Amino acid sequence: MSMIKTENLCKSFGSLEVLKNCSLSIEKGEVVCLIGPSGAGKSTYLRSLNHLETINSGKLWIMDQLVDDRHNGHNKAILSPKQRNELMLDMGMVFQRFNLFPHLTVLDNLTLAPINVKNMKKEDAVNLALELLQKVGLSDKADAYPSKLSGGQQQRVAIARALAMQPKMMLFDEPTSALDPELVGEVLQVMKNLADDGMTMIVVTHEMGFAKEVADRVVFMYQGEILEVDSPDVLFNNPKHEKTKNFLNSVLNI
Repeated sequence: MSMIKTENLCKSFGSLEVLKNCSLSIEKGEVVCLIGPSGAGKSTYLRSLNHLETINSGKLWIMDQLVDDRHNGHNKAILSPKQRNELMLDMGMVFQRFNLFPHLTVLDNLTLAPINVKNMKKEDAVNLALELLQKVGLSDKADAYPSKLSGGQQQRVAIARALAMQPKMMLFDEPTSALDPELVGEVLQVMKNLADDGMTMIVVTHEMGFAKEVADRVVFMYQGEILEVDSPDVLFNNPKHEKTKNFLNSVLNI
């Protein structure tokens, strides 16, 4: 079963084409990294998957359910809004910025959505939150407020908060780009652990070392198009497209 599949996704902002016929399939347990220069459409592609952006045309399947079948802005998919929303809840997302609620403790940040959106019992939500804080190495920060945490700690809390909704897949939009260099490693380690646990992950990243080590496949995007998809070993060592070669030469200094 494909966890996510897109076919000819197109997205424009006015006259600017941001996504051009993007087709990709992600299988259960796969880690797929999206790389490419700024403005390539990577984040827009990711945000289109969970409806933070509305595509102009193309098809989107979530767990083999056709969610979007858009032509000229009209959706021909027959899922009910309730079914669509349930599928969207199966996708956790972590952003560049942590977006934690500053007036809530770490524990309250983690339990708010499970209690109010998934109707989880408070006791169960708290137990799950404490388990997840241990998983991301922050068991001692349950009662802390976000302002008392480092950027890396806040991002790890953001990952735990997304996991508290018990998603079947995780989307990461450049999760380390807002962090000081010395804090990047702690966040990437949590993501590596998630991958080792079998979580399906799509990661927009500039961290080439992470993509090489963790990804099952790497997707190179350029000017709104998916130009190349391959294993890290092939894409990094023997890219086929000239644009991929030029990009890797510039970021890896090879």
